[in-house]
Amino acid sequence: MITIKSEREIDLMRRAGKVTALAHQAVAENIRPGIMTLELDKIAEEVIRSHDCTPAFLHYQGYPASVCISINEEIVHGIPSTRVLKEGDIVSVDIGAIYKGYFGDAANTYPVGAVSAEAQRLIDVTKQSFWQGVEYAKAGARLGDISHTIQAYVEANGFSIVRDYVGHGIGSAMHESPSIPNYGTAGRGVVLRENMTLAIEPMVNQGTHEVRVLDDGWTAVTLDNKLSAHYEHTLLIKSDTYEILTMGH
Repeated sequence: MITIKSEREIDLMRRAGKVTALAHQAVAENIRPGIMTLELDKIAEEVIRSHDCTPAFLHYQGYPASVCISINEEIVHGIPSTRVLKEGDIVSVDIGAIYKGYFGDAANTYPVGAVSAEAQRLIDVTKQSFWQGVEYAKAGARLGDISHTIQAYVEANGFSIVRDYVGHGIGSAMHESPSIPNYGTAGRGVVLRENMTLAIEPMVNQGTHEVRVLDDGWTAVTLDNKLSAHYEHTLLIKSDTYEILTMGH
């Protein structure tokens, strides 16, 4: 069941989205060689709680931290720890906030100090694939138009798109219908309608698209241990365009 949001619900999601963006900003300002991922988790949690929100991921299906922090070959769901970031790492940070029962969800991959040209290209292509895809995020388009465009852009740039994890509807639950794969066929899938809210999140790998999950039961890594990047925003479908709800202003 795909929900169409009321104006009140959209306003609450805007608030949750804005706080998610503020938490990202704080994390981005603190990412540097020598910092522990646990410290970044605490920084994000503090921002979220100080703005009357709750961290969306904390205890979600038993997840033990407030944000997901995935380094290098880790794709998603990396658990913050005493691990220290090093020069040349890339770090994917996924943050969610809940405001009065409504969710915001956004992810970005950040370079730690100076990174290799290829690592930077992976980050850039991942981010750009999102923007290519959301050109089709408007009422009357089909979900497959977004999925296909993301996949085509990523593969044209020599990278692979993760298939085991996908984007999702979002609102009064973190994961609502529909599922939003980052691959697929144009002209297929759900017809988008005004006031749907979606979290679109390409996850892009340097090598194979295949993944495995570590013994912690959460951290997904690339099967060949090559780098992975992640980019996500929560957005609102409008009649002829979209609004990003998780952008800092």
